Amino acid sequence: MAALALYGLATLYSAGQTEVPTFVAHIWQRQLVWLGLGLIAIWLMFRTSPRMLEWATPILYVLSIVLLLLTLVIGTGAGTAASSKSWLAIAGLRFGQPAEFAKLAVILMLARWLAAQREPPATLRQLIPPCLIAGVPTFLVIQQPDLGSAIVFIAVLFFMLFWAGTKPSLLVLLASPVIGLVLAFSTATWGLWIAILAGLLLWWRPYLWEGLAVMTANVLMGVVALPFWNRLAPYQQNRLLAFLNPDVDPRATGWHVIQSKVAVGSGGLIGKGFTEGTQKRLAFLPAQHTDFIFSVVGEELGFVGVLVALGLFGLLLFVLLRIARKATDPYSSLAVFGLAGLFFTHILENVGMTINLMPITGIPLPFFSYGGSFLLVCCLGIGIALRVAWESRQSGYAEL
Repeated sequence: MAALALYGLATLYSAGQTEVPTFVAHIWQRQLVWLGLGLIAIWLMFRTSPRMLEWATPILYVLSIVLLLLTLVIGTGAGTAASSKSWLAIAGLRFGQPAEFAKLAVILMLARWLAAQREPPATLRQLIPPCLIAGVPTFLVIQQPDLGSAIVFIAVLFFMLFWAGTKPSLLVLLASPVIGLVLAFSTATWGLWIAILAGLLLWWRPYLWEGLAVMTANVLMGVVALPFWNRLAPYQQNRLLAFLNPDVDPRATGWHVIQSKVAVGSGGLIGKGFTEGTQKRLAFLPAQHTDFIFSVVGEELGFVGVLVALGLFGLLLFVLLRIARKATDPYSSLAVFGLAGLFFTHILENVGMTINLMPITGIPLPFFSYGGSFLLVCCLGIGIALRVAWESRQSGYAEL
């Protein structure tokens, strides 16, 4: 984490070195302050027993829901999402994004519920409580609208259900309505999916009411696909269209991803040099300090710099998985694995959107993108993981 934080801070400094100076030139100093607060957060979480955290989890979850509701009333937007209500603001002063803290609260609440079950969920009925735990904040952030955070909540749900022992076939049935919604924009593809789903239901043989519910939900997705599309904010529609074909409108909706691909591709093997990226310096690269900060790494440090960053992320995920596997109790194990799922989702989506492998949703890259809310959440998660690792090691010493 320390290596990633320093790497991210250096990249953020470079992102502000442009031909025409902007506020981004000094933004790394603010990030340094947030990083200092993050170190305090790590220390506080390391000093907190998982038993105390488990006891306080329902309170934290309810508080996160209240903050999300409050954000819908007095929230404001910023940057490329100026029309949204994602930041909690009072008297024009932004205090942070409650959706980021809700991600951690959902992970802890899912860990508490799943750990309390004697057996892994084996039916769709048993999946209703965890789906509600993740579904309520998902619904609220969609109202902001914040599609990126909604995707993260759903991904974390599936990661934690898998770690709790839920059968993959059941997870496919649970995910099938979302798949049906995505495929419903092509009638032929949607029809093929319905046929495949019917075959899977006959093969897996769930309870009759569950099979009927799954098929009905998928059919309804074909009906609500167009209203759902119209419900998205215009900038979200444009981002998805640009993902499918950025060259359709290269000066507007496709501008971000085209310039990002040019920046990454021009970096070559070793890049143009630290602070010397031309796409960044000439302000062709948009949101270079937030959404597209990984493009700065690709342009200035090339394939080698990208490989180092991804290697560090991979090492972080590997260590988190090892901690989750060696945890002394189910709650701690599920919480750490949920954190690994959170990091993985953010890394996959953010890096993927810089090279047009994923749609642009605006979620930050851990320890790189500017922003205090998510950085604090990352640090809180690292503090929890450190405590779990420490307790598992103490347990090992006790056994010896």
